[in-house]
Amino acid sequence: MTIFPPEHEMTATAPTRPTSKGQDRQPGPDPSQNGHLGWIVAGSLVAGVLSALLLAGAPYIPATESGVTGAILLGLALGWAMVAVLSVRFTDQPQRWAVAPALFMGLGGVLLVAFGSPMQEALTWVWPPVLLMLAIWMVVRAHRQLRSRSGHVLLYLVIAMLVLSSLGSGFETVREAANPVASPEQGQLIDVGGHRLYLNCTGSGSPTVVIEPGAGLMSSDLALIAPAVARDTRVCVYDRAGRGWSDPANTQNAPQDGAQIATDLHTLLQRGNVPGPYVLAGHSFGGLYALTFAARYPQDAAGLVLVDSTAPASDPESAPGSDSEDTMNRVSALVAGAARLGLGRLLGVAPSHLRSTVDEYIRAGSSAQQAAALRSFSDKPLLVLTAGSGSQPGWAALQEALASISTNSLHRVINGSTHASLITDQEDAAATTQGILDVVSALRSTSPLTPQDPGR
Repeated sequence: MTIFPPEHEMTATAPTRPTSKGQDRQPGPDPSQNGHLGWIVAGSLVAGVLSALLLAGAPYIPATESGVTGAILLGLALGWAMVAVLSVRFTDQPQRWAVAPALFMGLGGVLLVAFGSPMQEALTWVWPPVLLMLAIWMVVRAHRQLRSRSGHVLLYLVIAMLVLSSLGSGFETVREAANPVASPEQGQLIDVGGHRLYLNCTGSGSPTVVIEPGAGLMSSDLALIAPAVARDTRVCVYDRAGRGWSDPANTQNAPQDGAQIATDLHTLLQRGNVPGPYVLAGHSFGGLYALTFAARYPQDAAGLVLVDSTAPASDPESAPGSDSEDTMNRVSALVAGAARLGLGRLLGVAPSHLRSTVDEYIRAGSSAQQAAALRSFSDKPLLVLTAGSGSQPGWAALQEALASISTNSLHRVINGSTHASLITDQEDAAATTQGILDVVSALRSTSPLTPQDPGR
C-alpha cells in the first residue's frame, strides 16, 4: 500500500520560486560597463594625441624630423596602450589587440629618437607595408571584440587615417626611388655644399643680373622677365633649395634663412663661373635675400632692384632667441614629416617644394632681421618698384624707406599693378624689366638714376 506524506510535509518540500528578480538573471555583460567602452576609446586616443604634441615640443627631444616624428609615435603609442589597459580594467570587452599598435608605434618612436636620420631612411621602406597590414588586422580584431557602436566609428576613422598614411608614405618612397632627378634641358646643377642648386644664365653683356623670385616661387615663374632682360645683358635665374630642379637642403645643419640663401647663391655663382659684380633683383621675399646678399658681399653687389619687396625688420639687433629658433625647427620638422605622408601631392606640389616653402615662411623673421643689416648702399644705383594697388596701409612708407638707403635711388610706383602682377602680367612685368634695365644702363654709363630715364 502506498503511503503519501502528510500535506504539510508536501508543502514544506515543494520547490519554491526565487523571490529576487536578480537571482534568475543569466550571467552576461553589465550594461553599465558596455557604455563605458566608447568613452574609454575616445579618451585614450585623445590622450595619445595630446601626449604626442607635448612630446614633440619637449626640450629633450631633438628638433629634427626624425626626433619630432619619433616623439609623435611615442605619444600615439601611449594612447593605444591606454585603450588596452583601461578596457581590461573597467569593461567586460577587453581590447587586448590594442597592445599591437602600441608596441609597433612605441618601438618606431624609440628607434627614431635614439638613432635619428639613418633609422628614418631605413624605416621609410619598412613602415608603410607593415602599417598597412597592421591596420587591416586591427579592423578584424575590433570588429570581433568591440560591441560599442561609438567605439567602432571612432576606431574605424583612426584606422582609416593609418591606412592613408601608409599608402601616402609608401607612394612617396617608391616614387623617389623610381624617379631620380633628371638633368635639366637648360642650365646646370651645381653643388654648393651638400646639395645642388639649379642655375640658368642666358644673354650676354655686363653687368650680370641675378633675379630672386618671391616666397614659394622658382625660376620658371620669371618667364616674362628673364628672357626680356637677356636681350640686353646677361641674366641668371636659379631655384632655391627644394624648388624646381634644385635638391632639398639639410635644414638642420643649414637653416634656409636669408643668410644661408645668400651664402648658397654666392657659392653658386662662384662655382658656376659667373663673374660679378651683379645687379640683384628681388621680388617680395626675394628682396630680403637681395638685401642680405648685398650686406654680406658688398663687392659683388653693383646695383639693386627691389620689386614690391618685403621690408626688412626695423631693429636688426633683436634677432630671434634660441627658444624661437627651436620652435621654428620643430614646426619645420612637422611639415617635413607631413610631406613624407603625401600631403604635398594632395596640394599639387612636390614634397620638397612644400617643405621649402613652409620653412621659408617660418624663417621670415630671421630673414627680415638679416636683411636689415644693409643700412647703407652708398651711391650705388637702387630702384624700388612698388605695386600701385592692393597694398596694405603703411606699405608705401616702407617702400620709401627702402629707397633711402642709397643716395642714388628711385622709387617708382607702377599704377594699376598688384604685388603678383609685377611678374605675372605681361604689361606689369614689362615695367619690372624696364626697371632692371634702367639700373643696368646707369651702371654702364656711370651716371645716376634719373626720374625721366631716356630708355623709357
